[in-house]
Amino acid sequence: MTTISYQLYSSRNWGAEETFAMLAEAGYKEVEGVGPHYEDLAKTKAFLERYDLTMPTGHFAPYLVENDPEKAIEIAKVLGITDVIVPFIPPAERMTTLAGWTDFAARLARESEPIIAAGLEFAWHNHDFEFVPVDGQFPLDLIAAASANIKFELDLAWIYVSGQDPIEWLEKYKGRIIAAHVKDVAPKGECADEGGWADVGYGTMDWKTIKPAMDAAGVTRYVVEHDNPNDHKRMATRSLASIQAF
Repeated sequence: MTTISYQLYSSRNWGAEETFAMLAEAGYKEVEGVGPHYEDLAKTKAFLERYDLTMPTGHFAPYLVENDPEKAIEIAKVLGITDVIVPFIPPAERMTTLAGWTDFAARLARESEPIIAAGLEFAWHNHDFEFVPVDGQFPLDLIAAASANIKFELDLAWIYVSGQDPIEWLEKYKGRIIAAHVKDVAPKGECADEGGWADVGYGTMDWKTIKPAMDAAGVTRYVVEHDNPNDHKRMATRSLASIQAF
């Protein structure tokens, strides 16, 4: 059964309780965690319970998972997270060589070991920089080759922005995709005040063809995200309605 979640990063400019209340009213049942919501675990757990929400997936900073896996596991266990997802490399730290990416992928493989041993899933979340080839190879493929323990949360819009076809990557990693970020890209020149992103169903992503590809790849969790909405309630509500209409 397909479930629809909401990446809390989308609402980082609004208060935590306001966000949880808004999502519950909109009809969401799941959220995806992010760093600020791990700072006070008791408070976040209370919000989840108060608004009848669950948090099965969460984004975790690479340095936390690498340097303090016990802390990452504790956060996951307290909040009910079953899928630990590493999501980002700051621009200044991104690798530009095959050797650099191969080493990074090996580090991810090592990071996955205590997470898997704790009975959790471990996944990588892409942006567009993993689709810039190094010596003819895509960094995302290097990450995949490092360990079968590394699953993926494919951000379909970032794949599209990179110039790649989301459908091809859904097909390529069928069986290793724990979730997909379902977000949209505004037509060129529109939504400049929102970073060029759009509410799901109001942009240029071809969901009529992407949705069957998600089904074929076994994707059963859709995570709504918008990197910079100027109205998170509008975005959350319209995006949910669009996905339900799929």
